[in-house]
Amino acid sequence: MMKQGDDMRIIVDGDGCPVIDITIEIAKYYGLEIIIVKDYSHDLWDEYATIVTVDEGHDSVDLHIVNNVKKKDIVVTQDYGLAAMALTKGAICITQNGKVISSNNVDNLLARRHFNQQIRKKYKHYPKIKKRSPEQDSFFKENLKKLIEEIA
Repeated sequence: MMKQGDDMRIIVDGDGCPVIDITIEIAKYYGLEIIIVKDYSHDLWDEYATIVTVDEGHDSVDLHIVNNVKKKDIVVTQDYGLAAMALTKGAICITQNGKVISSNNVDNLLARRHFNQQIRKKYKHYPKIKKRSPEQDSFFKENLKKLIEEIA
């Protein structure tokens, strides 16, 4: 477990994040501060986590996170653009599926995101989102724990 007063925090991009409960559970286990940032359209409450509510609007949550993230913070997000900005401030990023986003892979992830956006726009093809599996939750949980222990 972490010592009280360690600098590491977990910041969650809370809009539509399916692993909030898992992340809170892990933050409690390690004694880490957890901040969940969401807009007014999402209703979240937790006794342990700090919930920050921002205005609805394009990128409101992302801008709040980027303006408040610090070195050694772990940012949980599916948004590669947000991850890229957080990385420049010394944060570590992990997706809801447990993929660690780093300076080694963020450029490729952003390029793939752009390519996929162009394909969807051109062909009007929008794939169905698959239901989340217990294996995905387990993989996220394992990788977040590994990340915390590596940084500590």
